Amino acid sequence: MAEGDEDLPRDAKIVKSLLKSMGVEEYEPRVIHQFLEVWYRYVVDVLTDAQVYSEHAGKTTIDCDDIKLAVQSKVNSSFSQPPAREVLLELAKNRNKIPLPKSISAPGIPLPPEQDTLISPNYQLSLPKKQSAREAEEMEEDEESTELSVSQEQVTDLPQQTPQRVSFPIAKRTK
Repeated sequence: MAEGDEDLPRDAKIVKSLLKSMGVEEYEPRVIHQFLEVWYRYVVDVLTDAQVYSEHAGKTTIDCDDIKLAVQSKVNSSFSQPPAREVLLELAKNRNKIPLPKSISAPGIPLPPEQDTLISPNYQLSLPKKQSAREAEEMEEDEESTELSVSQEQVTDLPQQTPQRVSFPIAKRTK
């Protein structure tokens, strides 16, 4: 082993030799610790599942079949196969049936229609109507009154405040 390997635990040495056998020569030293963390977490998960399967079967100890079942369960739930080539080809064929948007023919870079771009105005400002001084005084008087019940006629007499919606186009920048 290389220098500095004497103080590494046995599992870290195994990870280091696995990386070397796969052709990985340069890596951060923390990579070994990250692999060990994943490795330990996976083993603990598999052994915990195997223990549950063993207890469910009424056995006092974990045997090889429990571990095989736990590993198979972990593989089935953790890893998924990519779709078949035929399925991908069919999806691509359906997607390619949709034509691309027409481009604007103008000097410069051709762009799609303005409604299909991200540079068109896409926001609105909500501006409340300003209250007159008289209405503001009436509102303050209503708040200060100690009446617990308000008749329906008083509520309908108050002016409705509907916000105005305003949108602004983005200014075009000249170079």
